[in-house]
Amino acid sequence: MEFFLLILLLLAIIGLSSFINHFLPYIPVPLIQIALGVLLASLPLGIHIPMEPELFFVLFIAPLLFHDGKNVSRQALWKLRKPILLLALGLVFVTVFAIGYLIHWLIPSIPLPAAFALAAILSPTDVVAVGAISSRVKIPKTIMHLLEGEGLMNDASGLVAFKFAVAATVTGVFSLAEASWSFLVIAIGGLAGGAILAFLIIRLKVFIRRLGMEDVTIHMLIQLLTPFVIFYIIEHFHLSGILSVVAAGIVHTIYRDRDRSPAMQLQVVSQSTWTVLIYILNGLVFVLLGLQVPSVTNEIFKNPLFNNWEVSKYIMIITAALLLLRFLWITAAWQWGRLFKKNIQMPSKKAIGIITISGVRGAVTLAGAFTIPYVLADGSPFPDRALIIFIAAGVILVTLIVASIFLPILARTEKGNTEDLREEMERSAMLRTIDAAIRSIRELMNDDNRESAVSVIAAYNQIRNRLNNVSDEDSQRLKLVETEIRMKALDAEVHYIEQLKKAGQIDRETAYLIEEHIHRMRLAVTNRLHFRRLFIWTLIKRGLYKLFQLFLPKNKERLKDRQVKAKKLIQLKVNMAKAAIRYLKEHMNSENEHINMVIIGEYNEMMMKFRLAKKGVDSSQYIHIQRELRAKAFQAERDEIQNLYEEGEITIDITRKIRKQINIREAYWLEETSVHAH
Repeated sequence: MEFFLLILLLLAIIGLSSFINHFLPYIPVPLIQIALGVLLASLPLGIHIPMEPELFFVLFIAPLLFHDGKNVSRQALWKLRKPILLLALGLVFVTVFAIGYLIHWLIPSIPLPAAFALAAILSPTDVVAVGAISSRVKIPKTIMHLLEGEGLMNDASGLVAFKFAVAATVTGVFSLAEASWSFLVIAIGGLAGGAILAFLIIRLKVFIRRLGMEDVTIHMLIQLLTPFVIFYIIEHFHLSGILSVVAAGIVHTIYRDRDRSPAMQLQVVSQSTWTVLIYILNGLVFVLLGLQVPSVTNEIFKNPLFNNWEVSKYIMIITAALLLLRFLWITAAWQWGRLFKKNIQMPSKKAIGIITISGVRGAVTLAGAFTIPYVLADGSPFPDRALIIFIAAGVILVTLIVASIFLPILARTEKGNTEDLREEMERSAMLRTIDAAIRSIRELMNDDNRESAVSVIAAYNQIRNRLNNVSDEDSQRLKLVETEIRMKALDAEVHYIEQLKKAGQIDRETAYLIEEHIHRMRLAVTNRLHFRRLFIWTLIKRGLYKLFQLFLPKNKERLKDRQVKAKKLIQLKVNMAKAAIRYLKEHMNSENEHINMVIIGEYNEMMMKFRLAKKGVDSSQYIHIQRELRAKAFQAERDEIQNLYEEGEITIDITRKIRKQINIREAYWLEETSVHAH
């Protein structure tokens, strides 16, 4: 029961980290999760989860790398194969020797083989941490593909180097030739083994499907078990389980691209399941890392043999050396490439800086450090084991913090802080929120709510058109286009009336009233000032007529006849509006879509008011549906503005301003529908 409660607590912490990140998006989720893990371990609850590296690798690293292998761009991996190998192999082995000698020089109590072991476990970068940080930083795609490829490959090379360095420390024996040969066998064996097992699992799924078993549950279960089974089997033969799951993920992607037969339901379930699983596993990795930090630090800080300031200084120097070596290696690798291929373009200093800072250490580093044995072959304690684990944990935290601070600065585009640019940022953000609202309504549109949906979309299109009128010239052009479209819609109404006249379906009095109505609408489009005067005069005439009616004797038959004529006139106007809408839909294209949708929305609003005038049963339902759609649209706007803020596209001031505008529009529209409803 305690274990179950502990799992629930960890899942709650992951949810809390997302909640905190929602309001503090400039702090990466991994750092928040590590901090919450440290806080949980520091509380007097007696919570302690020992790090079991073998279980950690199979339970967390295997599915995460399998998922990354499935989703990485194969074309980008192949295109960037040389720089990826230079980072994943060349830089790892250079790091082992260069940083290993530095660690031994800094801390003589750590023997050279053990220093090599620490350098080896510090060499792999964490693609999971980089991905979490880069989610709100605009890193160029090429650089991101390079970092993903490096993260997928260097875990294996770093762990193999670490394994041989630890073995040399424990036994006192090391052979470079044997280590090189073993590395090739382990790496190639892991890649080949993972690919073969993935192919066999795919054939098993095909065989099951051919038996007529299209059960989504069975296929999904096999897919979820795949990385665990492959990792365990390959590791059992002492090959690279990490490379095996990466290879298995790539093989699954190749098969998915070639085969389109699996049911759409399976694809949807697979995508949703993996999204939730990866979210939970990513969170658990960093929360568990945070849980280890207090025990690791206490062992060093409470030990009188260690000077806390000196130990912290070691972490800073080693981290700086790792980043400097990475920077020099990347620069030298490109310069070396240019000596042989003149068509290779040298990356900018900014790009090299981004690749350097993105060398974040993470879960593999700490999990590997915990595999260091407690004793040597002769029974003596492993030299400075606690200090090695502490340095590994410290480097992870420092590289995460450095990347969190400097990556957004390096990846930031050249933008000034002028008022014009701020206004453009705000306008662009508003357009994106409006587009998000329109998309949400279109996704919900069906035959039952079409009129209400079109009306809401039209209202948003009006806002969009106002935002797009960035200059007087554009504004004039759009007004001319809008006027032309409105006049053609009125022509469609006139054409409908002419047809009724020819068929003898409209009397002379009604025809006269309709012609007056169309004349007023034409004035409204072409001469707004004259229309306003006419509108005011019409209101005065109606007021005088009603006043005059008060002094006349009431005639029930005449009143009933007038009500019948009024209902017929309203129905006729509804039919005219439908004729105009048909014309607008038939002549809609990508260039006039926004204007057409605005005008269609106005016609729908007009028809709704006509129905209200008739007190039809549809009016309340129409308003109810419209209110629901608007609520969805407002939520879509809020979600989009939050995403823009989290991605660093807009400032907190602009976020607050747009949220305020959304709240004002929501209050106004809800008030408006409440008035119509009553």
